[in-house]
Amino acid sequence: MSQTPSAAERTVYTVSRLNHDVRLLLEKRIPVVWIEGELSNFSQPASGHWYFSLKDREASVRCAMFRMRTLGVGFTPRAGQHVLARGRVSLYEARGEYQLIVEHLEEAGLGARQREFERLKVKLAAEGLFAEERKHRLPRFPARIGVLTSPTGAAVRDILHVLRRRFPPAAVLVYPTPVQGAAAAPAIVDALAQASQRGECEVLILARGGGSLEDLWAFNDERVARAICASAIPVVTGIGHEIDFTIADFAADARAPTPTGAAELVTPDRGDLLQALDKTTDRLRLGAQRELRALAARLAHAAKRLHLAHPGAQLEQRAQRLDDLERRLARAHRTSLDVQRQRMRDAHARLVRHSPEHRIRAYGARHAALAVRLEHAAVQRLSGIAHRLGLAGRALDAVSPLKTLERGFAIVTRTADGALLTRADAVGIGEDIEARLAHGRLRARVTGRDP
Repeated sequence: MSQTPSAAERTVYTVSRLNHDVRLLLEKRIPVVWIEGELSNFSQPASGHWYFSLKDREASVRCAMFRMRTLGVGFTPRAGQHVLARGRVSLYEARGEYQLIVEHLEEAGLGARQREFERLKVKLAAEGLFAEERKHRLPRFPARIGVLTSPTGAAVRDILHVLRRRFPPAAVLVYPTPVQGAAAAPAIVDALAQASQRGECEVLILARGGGSLEDLWAFNDERVARAICASAIPVVTGIGHEIDFTIADFAADARAPTPTGAAELVTPDRGDLLQALDKTTDRLRLGAQRELRALAARLAHAAKRLHLAHPGAQLEQRAQRLDDLERRLARAHRTSLDVQRQRMRDAHARLVRHSPEHRIRAYGARHAALAVRLEHAAVQRLSGIAHRLGLAGRALDAVSPLKTLERGFAIVTRTADGALLTRADAVGIGEDIEARLAHGRLRARVTGRDP
């Protein structure tokens, strides 16, 4: 008969502790997992976190993806969408429900293709198919250019237009090739092998217009990459848009962002060539002109040396030297006479300046000038004093009390003591007052007042 353990021997869990320990056990024992399934019950509260379920035909699991992780997802989840999730198994302790904490989420089909793309890229790179040393150098002036693309697409029209505009001398050979669908990859491989075997072209353009990852998937085929590397003719790819990269781009000898970019890459620009030709012509012309000028200068120098060495030239030099000395002698004689004359004139001028008669005339002129200056100064002085006196008189007249009286005002005083009155309450009723006017005085007696 078993015995029931006592209360002291029991380990009693609270619900919170049980859920906490189970969460730690799940997170510790189960590593990060990838789960593929159908998305349902998606919700996004104000916090920005995502809550949803992943299910298959037989079961479902709750998932949570926190806001900082959702920022890296390039699409908005929707019900029924097939997705691939990477996350950690955990437990939501508040409800005791186990869940998947999602760290990465991607569309299942796209993710599979992307993984296949990365796998093949790593594999071929390890084999050396993408190495720069195995790539061919593009011809600078190709005589014939091969184009592998769909004959009905817009890409072939754009390529032909660019080739005609940039480099009309180059012939163009189009290899009609499907560039989308299951048959595209084998057809591209056959076209590359055929073009390489024939050797009709000096460079090949493998191109198609933009599209989705599925549309461009034929160019991520391993057979296409190996056919590009096996081609004896340089291959330039112009696939999709500028942001699209395929395995064929890595295997090609050169990659352009678009089909028209590939056409520009394999051909020189006619305008640039004509401009370079014009520059070369200018350099040749300038070089010829410089050479002719140098030869002419050498010829002139030789002729000058020959002329200087001739006996007749020597005689001419001696005769010219004799004439020059004769002119210098005559000039020196005239200069000496001019100096003597100038010295005589200077002495006469000094003698005149020191004579008494000259000094008397100078003092008389100075006395007359000083008299004129004195008279002028006296006139200016008197004029200034008169002007200031007039200004002072006008100023004094302006502040004179008499002027105020002439404007109708009066000076009122008390007759008894002669005190000046300025207030009505300063004089009593019946007192005598006197008012001084501009002309005369008035005497009156106060009969009333208004303060």
